[in-house]
Amino acid sequence: MTSKIKVLSASTAIAGSLMLFAGAATAQPQAEILHYWTSGGEAKAVQALKEDFESKGGKWIDAPVAGGGGDAQAAVLRSRVLSGNPPAAVQIKGPNIQEWAEAGALGDLTAVGEEQKWDEVLPPLLQDIVKHDGKYVAVPVNIHRVDWIWANPKALEQVGAEPPKTWDEFNAVAEKLKAAGIVPLAHGGQPWQDATVFETVALGLGGAEFFNGAFVGKDLDLVRSDKMKEIFDQMRKIRGYVDPDFPGRDWNLATGMVARGEAGMQIMGDWAKGEFVAAGLEPGKDFLCFPTPSNGGYILNSDSFAMFEVSGEDNEAGQKLLAELILGEDFQETFNLYKGSIPARLGVDRTNFDACAIRSMDDLKAASDSGELVGSVAHEIAAAGAIRGAVLDVVTEHFNSDMSSDDAVERLAEALELAE
Repeated sequence: MTSKIKVLSASTAIAGSLMLFAGAATAQPQAEILHYWTSGGEAKAVQALKEDFESKGGKWIDAPVAGGGGDAQAAVLRSRVLSGNPPAAVQIKGPNIQEWAEAGALGDLTAVGEEQKWDEVLPPLLQDIVKHDGKYVAVPVNIHRVDWIWANPKALEQVGAEPPKTWDEFNAVAEKLKAAGIVPLAHGGQPWQDATVFETVALGLGGAEFFNGAFVGKDLDLVRSDKMKEIFDQMRKIRGYVDPDFPGRDWNLATGMVARGEAGMQIMGDWAKGEFVAAGLEPGKDFLCFPTPSNGGYILNSDSFAMFEVSGEDNEAGQKLLAELILGEDFQETFNLYKGSIPARLGVDRTNFDACAIRSMDDLKAASDSGELVGSVAHEIAAAGAIRGAVLDVVTEHFNSDMSSDDAVERLAEALELAE
């Protein structure tokens, strides 16, 4: 647990058991929702949840915080909880869920989970993420795949390129695009975006065992290995494939570059698909999706809503209603069609999902069966915030300087060794 959360725990711990839903049945449901879904496809997705909530008599209080990586929202949340005024529901993920639960800040959703049979409809890997000490403390909304390449088919056709299956092939395609005056890779120069690209390269060149050993297990021999140097070598090549205006660019603006044909490719999670769809573009026709090069790997990201300790029957009723709606079959389909992700719930009808989503579903199962499924480090699923921060700091410094791969590897090893 981080020191900040320890302070929070001491200041907000509640004696006795949490009575999250006591007396909630007669109140009008109300919920303040803190989230960072503010771009086109994301905004449509959260609007679908809002409309579903309000159609059931709920009062929705929207509290968006811009910033695709969620770092700005995290600061707002910490301030709100420390001041004794937490939102009812917060978009949160991975180890952060466990830290807030350990701090005594989350309610117990187990009663709702049992009523709705969540154990039967959620994959075990997601149950591990949203349970704490065997109790549900959050509700998963979706499963995102991080290791996607989004491409403009006309740009690839113009240079006679096919989707790359290796990183050497990726470099060859990028060189062709560059020679044709097309930006090879649309990219936003923000630390979480740099780390997103980095972890796809790490999985592709190192495989799942290397990935987990280095970034989850903090095996410093792996971190200092020639393989890690090879990964940073590839990142240096990728740095040469982005345009000069990349620093500070939001991810959805980079997606727009691909949509307009200004850039050939973008490495980004499948939330990017929501941007293409929101612009009226069709997968397979107006844009292409294919995994970043790897040996059948899959990097998983997942959004969840945690219900924070609040007072008042209206808030308690709102939390219960929200939890029920989020994992309902209808909402799981509607939300994920907008968001570009795939359902967290098993058994949702696949009829209306496009080829990108269906491939994601199939590849997820295959990677899980083969052992090549990993949680995202860049998006704080696989490792705690300190490890993510160490990776972001070193990767971003390397990407934005002339730092050598040898120096980057040593800096990363030192940073991970200190990360707790």
